[in-house]
Amino acid sequence: MATAPEKLLLRLEWKVVRRLDGRLQGAHRTTYRGTGIDFTGLRPYTEGDDARHIDWNVTARLDEPHLRVFTEDRELTVWLVLDRSASMGAGRPGRGKHDVLAELTLVLTRLFGRGGNRVGAVLFDTGMVRVVPPGTSRRHALRIAAELQRTSGTRGGSTTDLAEMIDAAGRLARRRALVVVLSDFIGEGDWECSLRRLARRHEVVALRIVDTADDVLPEAGLIVVEDAETGEQLVVDSADPLLQVRFRAAVDARDARLTAGMRRAGVPVHRIDTDRDLGEALVEVVARTGKRTS
Repeated sequence: MATAPEKLLLRLEWKVVRRLDGRLQGAHRTTYRGTGIDFTGLRPYTEGDDARHIDWNVTARLDEPHLRVFTEDRELTVWLVLDRSASMGAGRPGRGKHDVLAELTLVLTRLFGRGGNRVGAVLFDTGMVRVVPPGTSRRHALRIAAELQRTSGTRGGSTTDLAEMIDAAGRLARRRALVVVLSDFIGEGDWECSLRRLARRHEVVALRIVDTADDVLPEAGLIVVEDAETGEQLVVDSADPLLQVRFRAAVDARDARLTAGMRRAGVPVHRIDTDRDLGEALVEVVARTGKRTS
């Protein structure tokens, strides 16, 4: 009998992966330029070689021109940074932020893997880090999905340290890679500094998963509002016009801080709403990426 991740993957392969296959490959800005990224040694210069690769320090020491030699690596390593903190549990059953995170993870793993690229995952759950080393197969995608399912029991009591989450990815991605951060970016920590540091070495893209509950306070009278990260509860009058204005202002300020921080870090951020068709959302991400790199 097929497991839940297998059923989900099969559905996504029919509804989403087939629509996007071939469109995602080449849509990202490659971090690899020139002849490669791995320095393998030196050799004497011969006529016709590219003088830009001359190692002048070695040339001066040996009194003979020498070139730096690199190996070319055409395959891309992709790291998916998956936020499994408590706030990612928000949303309606079956279509909350965690559900969309799982779908995005499977789709991206299959799309990149089908192109011969290796995909790894860093699962971050309020200080706990679980790692799935890079792989390419369909079974590998199911392994990542199973890990997501295994960590779906989120815990409250502390706020997510987004900087710690991003730093964890930086420690694991030793070689230059494409790092895709999938998160609602609700949390604390100097994540901007960590993201900027990560982007210096890798290509980084942020997919921000958003649910209506993140942006809208329903006018339903007295309601209990709970901080998804800490579990702290508060009774408020959601119909209070002043509270609605303050809530909207807080949401706008949060979004502005996030946008500005991403811009300063040099990282493109794409919003993925839980109530939107996943295929359409990813097509838009690819289109925006193409415009950015053209």
